[in-house]
Amino acid sequence: MNTPKRVIGLGGIFIKCDDPESIRNWYAQHLGFNIDQYGTSFESRSTDEPNKKTYSVWSTFAKDTTHFAPSNKEVMINLRVANLVWLLEELKKEGIEQIGALQEYEYGKFAHIVDPEGTKIELWEAYDDVFGAMVEGNITK
Repeated sequence: MNTPKRVIGLGGIFIKCDDPESIRNWYAQHLGFNIDQYGTSFESRSTDEPNKKTYSVWSTFAKDTTHFAPSNKEVMINLRVANLVWLLEELKKEGIEQIGALQEYEYGKFAHIVDPEGTKIELWEAYDDVFGAMVEGNITK
């Protein structure tokens, strides 16, 4: 029996900013990001299923956000996973503590862990069809 994959891609990069709107606008003006009030999304393709679209997100947060807690880092990364419930069980066996409860939205399941240096990692089992419909027209290409 094959062991399920763990991380299957980069889901996003989230950064704390003094002025999130200004930073989003800077990236739009100078780097061509197609932004909305959250940031932008990038479309790619699944390696295993090339016809399937996948997405990564770039977003800004206010400097005082609690979304990155318990980390005090300026960046949080989001990693796409194949099977979040399975992975959380495996991580628990390996001594990795889940931070908070698993959350599920119409566009995917989310959970959080922290690496040994205190960087919060968001794990995302994406529902790409739903997420793609939500960000359609706001993708940076």
